[in-house]
Amino acid sequence: MTDDPRRELAEFLRTRRTRLRPEDVGLEPGPRRRVAGLRREELALLAGVSTDYYQRMEQGRDVRPSDQVLDALARALVFSAEETRHLHSLAAAARTPAPPRRHTPEEVPDTTLRLLRTTTSPALVVGRFLDVLAWNPLAGALLDGFTTLPDDERNLLARLLHPEADRTCPDRAATVAELTAMLRAQVAAEPGHPRAAELVGELAVSSDEFATLWARHDVEETTRGRMRVFHPLVGELNLDWDAYPMPGAPGPMLIVYTAREGGPDDERLRLLAGLLG
Repeated sequence: MTDDPRRELAEFLRTRRTRLRPEDVGLEPGPRRRVAGLRREELALLAGVSTDYYQRMEQGRDVRPSDQVLDALARALVFSAEETRHLHSLAAAARTPAPPRRHTPEEVPDTTLRLLRTTTSPALVVGRFLDVLAWNPLAGALLDGFTTLPDDERNLLARLLHPEADRTCPDRAATVAELTAMLRAQVAAEPGHPRAAELVGELAVSSDEFATLWARHDVEETTRGRMRVFHPLVGELNLDWDAYPMPGAPGPMLIVYTAREGGPDDERLRLLAGLLG
């Protein structure tokens, strides 16, 4: 992860440009192409900016595009809503580097801890960079072995990058890709955060899989999904999860796992709860 927001913006644009084929945006493919994706001049034409201006953006030079230019680039690159927001976040950081700030530790309010103790569904609180801050007993049982880890290793993404995670999470690779894209969005929202730099650095060194995914610059702001887990005591569980922002400043989220009432997954979840005594 680079500390230069202009470089982050440049790399994001470059990766998206090289993924887009001419035919995806109504252009003729033409003769054999020496580079993947669109050429810089093609993208500049589609966005209505000069080739020189766009090239300077991809070179990480001191270019400060307006919101109108950013929106034009987003349309030309066929961005999703999440990608467009990410582009604006990166450009804002590149225009005005954030002054040094004090980052306070993430805390879980007592009222949220009380909610975790009383809810009957597996629930946990995850920090902005996917660190697990708190959980109830059923979530601890669902994420078997997770609660015995040291505090600095209780990270959802780091846990799923371990080789043994394939045994308990059959869809591990897809989940890792999704979490990496979520982490990318959070890092852009908190540029310069020491925990982000530490986590990304550690994962990039220890995991080739993460390094490859991180270089893709995918971004997602996922708030719900599905999780398939194979638990050694009750077998396979297919659960829905929803993420709820915590009251107050952006940061930790409450994640709750549920199953359709009366179905086999609900029965297995109840069985697991019963085994906890």
